[in-house]
This record gives sequence, structure tokens and C-alpha cells, in this order.
Amino acid sequence: MVLPVRLSCCALALALGLAACAPKSAPPAQAPTRIVVLGGTLTEVVFALGMGDAVVGVDESARYPEAAVAKPKAGFYRQLSAEGVLGLSPDLILASEETGPADAVAQLTAAGIAYRSFANPRSADSTRALIKAVGAALGRSAQADSLVAQLNQDLDSLRGFTAAHPAQPRVLFIYARGAGTVQVGGRGTSAEAVVTLAGCTNAATGFENYKPLTPEAVVEANPDYILLTDSGLASIGGLKGLQALPGLAQSPAVRAGRVVALNDLYLLGFGPRLGQAALELAQLTHPE
Repeated sequence: MVLPVRLSCCALALALGLAACAPKSAPPAQAPTRIVVLGGTLTEVVFALGMGDAVVGVDESARYPEAAVAKPKAGFYRQLSAEGVLGLSPDLILASEETGPADAVAQLTAAGIAYRSFANPRSADSTRALIKAVGAALGRSAQADSLVAQLNQDLDSLRGFTAAHPAQPRVLFIYARGAGTVQVGGRGTSAEAVVTLAGCTNAATGFENYKPLTPEAVVEANPDYILLTDSGLASIGGLKGLQALPGLAQSPAVRAGRVVALNDLYLLGFGPRLGQAALELAQLTHPE
């Protein structure tokens, strides 16, 4: 049975057209010493650049590394309270472009604190751009170059593996947040992007974004593997809960135990560990 559950995934940016890093207020006059980071992938990048000691707060989506998880929380970045952020007395706020609501962001920028917004990455190129943009914002460009070099090395290893294993198994990604919220990932999703990167084929191509899981969708997809996040699998009661979902008990993939579950941020975050995550998914779906 395949079930590796990991409990732990701006000149340059504008030139690439991949990550926005234009400040919404003036940057601090000196190196920041009190940073609040809003967004799990962004937090991972900041810590990977060696700036974790300067971070005084993160949001609830920060799941890696452990040192980030231990930081004070400022709510969830998409449902932010400005007061929760300001109470941490930051001199720099680094935020995902999806941070909201808009009135909370307006309060933060009106407070005179340097605020920089970054696009969420959805490809290897945009991950590289994000790392470089954050490195430039923090005066860590050399560290960013090293981090990108490591990412490139990981992606080279991935390309070597997929070249040696040309089969493209069909993978169905199931997004779950409890039995009442179970959806299938179609075209244009981050799940499809990482599945493709791993040398697999998205089994759900007849629609864009996500749609509710139905027995018909499972039959039509005819997947070789079922892919979930580990928290998603846990939210439906593990393997037994998965088998109870519409159409999955009869799925050859489920009956054969071809179910893969990986950490949310590791799998879908498109952060510095992207190459590692895609390689692991490739190895799990291309058995020797």
C-alpha cells in the first residue's frame, strides 16, 4: 500500500512578470528587526533565507519549519484582523497578495509600516522569482541565489527521474476538509501543476478549478492513483473514510491501496521544497 503521510508543502520580479513585490508603503530605513509574515509559503521562504529570528509573528497557514509554527499568530491571512498584526509591533509586513479583507490591509498600510505584497507561486519559475524578490526585500540576495540553486538542483534530480520513468500515471487529486467538503481538482489548479511536474497526468480534465466529488467523476477520471493532503485525509477519517466517499470504494486505485497523502504546504505551497515534493510524488507514483 502506498500511503506516505508526512506530518510535519522589484525589478527582477516585474521583469519576470511572476511575483509582485512593490511596497505599498516606504521600506524601513534600516534592516527590519520585527517582521510579520502572512502566508505559509512566504513564511517558509523567509525562514529558508535565514531571517527567522527577526520574525515576530506569522499567520495560521505557517506550517513549516517548526520554528515558524512556534511564532505568535496573527490570525489567518485571508481573514485578517489589522489589530492582531499591529499588536505585534512590526517594522515590516510581508504578505501574500491574497491577504485580506481589503479594509484590514488598508488599515495596515495606513499605519505607516512597510508593507510588501507577493504573488503566490504556481510554477517553478514563479517560485524562483518569489525567492529572489523576498531576498531582495530583506537584503538577502546572496542567500536567495543559494536557495534558488538548491531548488534548481532538486528539479534537475526530478527531471532525471522522470526521464528514466516516462510513464504518466493518471492522478486524481481530492481536496477534503471534512466529509461535507470533498472536491476534485481539475484544470488550472495548483494540484494539477505539481502532478504534471511530477511526470503524471491529471485524471480530471473535463472542468476547471474544483468541483464536488461524485461517483460519476471518479468513474470518468479512472485514476491510477488518488492524491490528497495529509490533513485532508485525516479530516475524512483516514483510509476508511476515503473508502466511504462516493464512488471510491469501487475505484481500482483505492482497492489496490494506491493512495498518496503528503503535507499540505509541502505538496501545494510551491515553496523552496517544490523540487523535493514533486520528486517524492514522482517516486511514489512510478514504482520500480
